[in-house]
Amino acid sequence: MLYVVGTPIGNLEDITLRAVRILSEVALVAAEDTRSARVLLRHHGISTPVTSFHDFTSAGKEHRLVERIVAGEDVALISEAGMPAISDPGFSLIKQALDAGCEVTCVPGPSAVLTALVLSELPAHAFRYVGFLPRRAGERLRFLKSLATDRDTLVCFESPHRLVAALRDAVEAFGADRRIAVARELTKRYEEVLRTTTAEAVAHFQESKPRGEFTLVVAAG
Repeated sequence: MLYVVGTPIGNLEDITLRAVRILSEVALVAAEDTRSARVLLRHHGISTPVTSFHDFTSAGKEHRLVERIVAGEDVALISEAGMPAISDPGFSLIKQALDAGCEVTCVPGPSAVLTALVLSELPAHAFRYVGFLPRRAGERLRFLKSLATDRDTLVCFESPHRLVAALRDAVEAFGADRRIAVARELTKRYEEVLRTTTAEAVAHFQESKPRGEFTLVVAAG
């Protein structure tokens, strides 16, 4: 069995009893970041061996992981935070395991997307998650403009280094008065959710240097 396991996005207590049991019982944990994985496992008294699995993992190593599952071992796949394959490594391993006839199941866990959406004060009955915004300014602006009249709440990720530029593009794409929630450091000690307009968000983060990981939730058009 390949277990795709959701792990905490910040607070190490945000893990299910099932996830703790699975991570304790499998033969191997394949982790996007072995250092953060070992911190999590140590915190919960788990001594399972850990190996790296990330965007730059070789095809050969991926194949060897699948071979271990085919041979009868259980392997758990975890990302640095949240759910593997959601803007994180995992899709290719899941597909290869299924193609090889392995059983695959998901152990649900925390999600920055859903956490930010719930805290945003914006409608959550229908939303569109688009992952990380494009890095290049022109491409990012074109992408946001293509979403300007979308009828669902928009959720995306952005780095602190590009946050102000992305918010300026949001003003141009959506207008200065579009409602937005800018969430940072979710579930951590310095969690913050700014619920405001696009223009006011730009002004805020021009004065206050962006720090941490950001999730943006934008009202529908």
